[in-house]
Amino acid sequence: MLHRRAPLSFPATVGWLLVCLIALALAATIASAQTPAPAQKVQASPMPAVGMGFEEARHLLSRTSFGARPEDIETFARLSRVDAVDRLLAETRTRAQYPAPPWAAIYERPFRPGMTPEQRKEANRRELVERGLELRTWWVAEMLSTPTPLTEKMTLFWHNHFVSSQQKVRTAQLMYAQNALLRQYALGNFGALLRAVSKDPAMLIYLDGAQNRKGAPNENFAREVMELFTLGEGHYTEADIKEVARAFTGWSIDPDRGEFRFRRALHDDGEKVIFGQRGRFNGDDVITLLLRQPATAEFVVGKLWREFISAQPDPAGVRQLAAVWRSSNYEIKPLLRAMLLSDAFWSPTNRASLVKSPVELVIGSLRQFGFSVEDPAPFAIALRQLGQDLFAPPNVKGWPGGESWLNTSTLLARKGFLNRLFRADEMQSAMSAGNSAPTGNADTTAQPATTVIDRAMLGDGRARRQAQLALRGGTGKLPPFGVSNQLRGQYFFSADQWFAQLPRDMDDARIASALFAGPPLQVSPPLPHTLAGLRSAALDPMYELK
Repeated sequence: MLHRRAPLSFPATVGWLLVCLIALALAATIASAQTPAPAQKVQASPMPAVGMGFEEARHLLSRTSFGARPEDIETFARLSRVDAVDRLLAETRTRAQYPAPPWAAIYERPFRPGMTPEQRKEANRRELVERGLELRTWWVAEMLSTPTPLTEKMTLFWHNHFVSSQQKVRTAQLMYAQNALLRQYALGNFGALLRAVSKDPAMLIYLDGAQNRKGAPNENFAREVMELFTLGEGHYTEADIKEVARAFTGWSIDPDRGEFRFRRALHDDGEKVIFGQRGRFNGDDVITLLLRQPATAEFVVGKLWREFISAQPDPAGVRQLAAVWRSSNYEIKPLLRAMLLSDAFWSPTNRASLVKSPVELVIGSLRQFGFSVEDPAPFAIALRQLGQDLFAPPNVKGWPGGESWLNTSTLLARKGFLNRLFRADEMQSAMSAGNSAPTGNADTTAQPATTVIDRAMLGDGRARRQAQLALRGGTGKLPPFGVSNQLRGQYFFSADQWFAQLPRDMDDARIASALFAGPPLQVSPPLPHTLAGLRSAALDPMYELK
């Protein structure tokens, strides 16, 4: 069961003042954490086979999962660093466990007999909007329920590396298939992932590969496969782009089956010169050449460094990890193992130095505190408002991440989301106004809360229509908007139960340690064991960091 949350608004009298305070506090915290330090070895230091302790367990889980639950921290605290990292990597999966929408695995071209062209266009648009939101809702549900959050974190990482968007692809089934592909190889082999993505129908549409043909090469994919997927800027020439585009000619899709198709008649099989080498190269040959370039490993390792260690990669450390990666034939797990066991990862300098993405903030909060969610659709919509619309990155470069997540607009939305999330008592007034209590397998002993999504949150009319479609129940009917034109859902949380299920020996200092990556900036211990106490903790600027 999944529920929704309350309005993403903030009291006008204190909103802007708090934004300024938060921005200043976070900037100071991040700046201090990113102060240049002496170069650190990436090799793991010899560690005794004893438990790493609570602080280190929290750090490891906060970087590799969506929120670190206190009970999980306690479990990992008894493990050594090596055992903990090996356990995380051993438990990853290649498939989602949450059931996908029934249409997701069945590709079919729209066939709407008896409609005018305008009616057909409108029906296709409506279906695209509805299925797009269903797809986002499904992935949010998977992230909320997965037993291996590292799998979803890496799937999200590759989604932002091999960028494509439903807005251009315009087929929800192809976006779902790409998501499944990214998960299949999320911690597998990068070379195999690169080859698969290059032939992925969604990618062929997004970067115009399906239009690339002999005599009229399209350079979009050729440029991005080098600039964004492998080498990075400055490691190829304009001549390389033209020749690589020729090599990929003929790579297309079967429009009736939604699958990759090589059209030999459209392929340029002439000689090409790429990276100084001459040959009758095709697309697969180009990928082999890209994987042989040292810059490929260093570029991708640099992005993973910013994801897991710090916003400013250490060049020497990146080179060492890249060498490890190449020696393992681009297997991702050995690279992550070396990265998570490196001195740089465990350095105090790099803790509380990364900003939580909207996904980490939303999914992490729900998982960390064990919220029971009746319907994840509003949370998928909230991610859009916080700047991370799943299946729709802003451009081919993806979400820039880091401190770009924090500005005057997103700070208000982020703090507003957390403020309303921890106001479970407000459901009482909604229920007394005539709403019936939830039924089913929800925990009725928990405090129910409302999630309100209003016009200000949704923005334009299209977004509001998407929200309506997402909230359809089993009868196919939409809930009424009411006088305020708001969509309401329910989630369940009990602060009393959350505190009660904590380990008995967990004192206030350890509870704070579980919630914050560093000393809180506004909350003064001891933390009140109440809903208001948890709300104040979530609103502390340190809660925004990991």
